[in-house]
Amino acid sequence: MNLDSRAVLITGGRRIGGFLAAELARRGADVGLTFYSSQGEADEAASAVKAAGRRAHTIGVDLRDPAGCARAVNETAEAFGRLDILVNMASSYRSKPFDELTDHDWHQQLRVDLDATWFCSRAAVAHMRKQGGGRIINFADWVAKSGRPRYYGFAPYYVAKAGVIAITEALALELAADRILVNAIAPGPIVAPEGTSPEEIEKIERSTPLGRWGGEMEIAKTVLALIDSDFITGETIRVDGGRHIK
Repeated sequence: MNLDSRAVLITGGRRIGGFLAAELARRGADVGLTFYSSQGEADEAASAVKAAGRRAHTIGVDLRDPAGCARAVNETAEAFGRLDILVNMASSYRSKPFDELTDHDWHQQLRVDLDATWFCSRAAVAHMRKQGGGRIINFADWVAKSGRPRYYGFAPYYVAKAGVIAITEALALELAADRILVNAIAPGPIVAPEGTSPEEIEKIERSTPLGRWGGEMEIAKTVLALIDSDFITGETIRVDGGRHIK
């Protein structure tokens, strides 16, 4: 798919999402970005999109609400006159011991990571059908792709990301006849989360066969490859520097 004058919605306009928005704009796409509490970062990403000569649209929305998901998708399509690509990046990453988990913790995690992926995708389909096809790119996690949990304290997160992989496969089958290709990316050590200690950063580097953190561009390159391909669908691609094989 050529990105010239195509319209993209990225859920989650901060950190890697913001970097990706700028890269897509440099290749000719108009970009919509959702935010919940990080409006400043979404605005910065929108400024980068505009600096590349493309249109940007930011939407403050709570993606835990199915109606909010539909609004984000429909507003983006209205702003640009079309919607060709949806990148489901919005996520919550928090650790909590099993014995301290509440029903609220469980449901909040699944609403952000799993439900929003489903409801945003469902809303996007009608717009993509109007264009004769499209791309949905979801974000899972390298641990979920490995098929077994590795870290204590992340049970709801692991289950949600495993569900994202299942949604990806199911939608790829359901939407193939519409030429809507659905894939997922399962990142490993890309950018260290805020508050990561130097010792932890070094430990992860030692545990990664390629010996380093990947950086945002590795995610952008994978997204671009999935957009460009007309024959990859239902796939989950690990971008983890080989972390899963060590």
